[in-house]
Amino acid sequence: MDRSAMHPGSAIRQECLEKHGLSVTEAARVLGVDRQTLSNLLNSRSGISPEMAVRLEKAFGTSAREWLLRQLDYELAVVMRRANEINVEPFHARAAEGGENE
Repeated sequence: MDRSAMHPGSAIRQECLEKHGLSVTEAARVLGVDRQTLSNLLNSRSGISPEMAVRLEKAFGTSAREWLLRQLDYELAVVMRRANEINVEPFHARAAEGGENE
């Protein structure tokens, strides 16, 4: 599985909790969130919000932008897996009839 297909909660678990020997409870305290909120993120039941991205940056140093980009990459990968099910007709602009002022 490529990085963009990995839920960012897995990266948080590896890069923040495991790397620093933190339990979920300890990491939640560090981040200033309740344990259930962090657990939902780590277990792919929720995504990284902008506020959580800022909390992660302040606590562990990886930029908020990087966390949000990981979330965006993941969400796009999920949608792209079913892109063939999304039916949209390509837009083709028609030549203006009667000039520019209509």
